[in-house]
Amino acid sequence: MSPSTDDEPRSSKPRPEADDDPHPATNGASPHPDFELFDPLNLITQQQHQQLHQWTNAVFAHLNASGSVRVKLVNDEQMSSAHLQYSGIPGTTDVLTFDLNTEHDLDSDIPKKLDTDLIICVDEAQRQSESLSHSTTHEILLYIIHGTLHCLGYDDHTHQDFTQMHTYEDQLLTLAGIGPLFDLSANPTKETDQ
Repeated sequence: MSPSTDDEPRSSKPRPEADDDPHPATNGASPHPDFELFDPLNLITQQQHQQLHQWTNAVFAHLNASGSVRVKLVNDEQMSSAHLQYSGIPGTTDVLTFDLNTEHDLDSDIPKKLDTDLIICVDEAQRQSESLSHSTTHEILLYIIHGTLHCLGYDDHTHQDFTQMHTYEDQLLTLAGIGPLFDLSANPTKETDQ
């Protein structure tokens, strides 16, 4: 997974895009974030869809958060358009993160309330997974976790924050029974912006 940059919009703009499919009814009493996955172009198989739901819910069970995370899977063409529209950057990227609830306090024991839209590029996940020792589905899962953690206040702009965030991703994956997926040794010299 490419380290995140500032090209992740933090606005409420994508909500209509994520609403292409009806939302299932929820009772609002979930102890962890609800997860919805939209794949209007059928970019993944039904088995991959089910696996992503299972894995994401297993990871989310270990977050100190409630609310909801909505993911829309897109191809390079759609991602390039969204990347330019929301970030002003031409070309594709792995994930765009939209945090609709900006009031998070990492130091509080009170569960955080997520209201998150993610746009994830399956083509980019396929390319990245080819050079790694895991599947495209695992790469998409990393993008889901990464975008969600950004919306819980985690950042990766400095080497220390980068290491902390990706270590936490692997801790969550391990707790969920999946095991670590992000290889910090592949990115040991994350550049800092500060």
